[in-house]
Amino acid sequence: MGKRGRACVVVLGDIGRSPRMQYHALSLARQASLQVDIVAYGGSEPHMALRENQSIHIHKMKQWPTIPQGLPKMLKPFMLLLKPLFQFLMLLWYLCVKIPPPDVFLVQNPPSVPTLVAVKWASWLRNAKFIVDWHNFGYTLLALSLGRNSRFVTVYRWFERYYGKMAHGSLCVTRAMQHELTQNWGIKAAVLYDQPPEFFHPASLEERHKLFCRLGKHISESQGVHDCASHGAVGMGSPNLNETLFTTMVADDIFLKPNRPALVVSSTSWTADEDFGILLEAAVMYDRRVAAILNEDDSTVEVLWNEMSAGKQCLYPRLLFIITGKGPEKEKYEEKIRRLHLKRVAFRTMWLSAEDYPLLLGSADLGVCLHTSSSGLDLPMKVVDMFGCGLPVCAVAYSCIKELVKVEKNGLLFSSSSELADELLMLFKGFPEECDALKLLRNGALEMGSSRWATEWEEHAKPLISEASLLFSVQLSISAL
Repeated sequence: MGKRGRACVVVLGDIGRSPRMQYHALSLARQASLQVDIVAYGGSEPHMALRENQSIHIHKMKQWPTIPQGLPKMLKPFMLLLKPLFQFLMLLWYLCVKIPPPDVFLVQNPPSVPTLVAVKWASWLRNAKFIVDWHNFGYTLLALSLGRNSRFVTVYRWFERYYGKMAHGSLCVTRAMQHELTQNWGIKAAVLYDQPPEFFHPASLEERHKLFCRLGKHISESQGVHDCASHGAVGMGSPNLNETLFTTMVADDIFLKPNRPALVVSSTSWTADEDFGILLEAAVMYDRRVAAILNEDDSTVEVLWNEMSAGKQCLYPRLLFIITGKGPEKEKYEEKIRRLHLKRVAFRTMWLSAEDYPLLLGSADLGVCLHTSSSGLDLPMKVVDMFGCGLPVCAVAYSCIKELVKVEKNGLLFSSSSELADELLMLFKGFPEECDALKLLRNGALEMGSSRWATEWEEHAKPLISEASLLFSVQLSISAL
């Protein structure tokens, strides 16, 4: 085949919202010393480390246009069939014509159709090896909308399994998925756990202050009459001021405010496999239970907020939830948030740059993960990123989540909004100084987050790529005889 010194990373999605594939590209460039072509959709900016790396070249494909609202119903199935055909031809054009011939194609799955088919054809046409990185199963995601018994789901699963078995190597994200692939799909896969790269770390006081200055206008903007985060925060939206909702600067020294809100972060794709309603219900329960514990009623709201603004510390703090991400159900839940009437809880939704997102995690007090997994076999990468920043996590319990979240060591699990509310009350009682349970979980998260992506990739992915390359070269040699 001849060494070309090149790899192609394929994502049928927004590369800016595909962190694991971004990390693969960085490792292929840095640790394998390859030129890397990324073929994906645009939309969100990838991390600066990719944009500045001279060995990484990003190729953005055209997307299938949005189906017009006024399209007759009888034409919609026809348009849905045209979409994968359009994607297939677009992928082949980029993989076989637009980019230089690579040694290896590394493709994200899901989506499986038409991605696996197109990449397999391209690997055959360009004499390259073909490796699948299994993040989840595409057919289980399709089943969320069509149902497990749908014929489309059955056909989709057949394509996913048939072309998945044709790969020269496979990676997957959990041991549970590895077992499923081996036992029921006939696919041997190496487990490559998600690990945070080096830019996920606890934020320094200076980094926190600068971040909150940049986000100040958005945070202090009132979301309604009942908004404890914006009350008393007038004027904090300017990046030139020395005070934020969380920090204050005196001369050259930066301090965390003792009466600051507890900052809780949750990142979501706003899709059906994450029930954001659980978090909203838990926030309402926290608000009501604290009011009941402290014998407060609605007549004390203004007094309470004025005391908080004046610097008074309470046994239970205000909670500010910052929810990051993009997705189809975002507007629906934003409208629900606007209708809430809470004393001690506020919400902000935003999309952060790839550089600011790690800083937000490194500045927060707790992370919440609502991921449930369509297959029950993948793990949420957002939790890995949180651990990299030393951020403890409350996560929805499902079959294999304990491969990542160690209960009462680096996080807690919950199955209902009531359980999550109980955990918030327990962890934040006495915040910020006298919350020993939260501090214990933070120490465990720091320990868990000490493992890094580069080390994991070197041990598990690099040998697979080398092995697949050797196997493929032998197969080509035999074919030539």
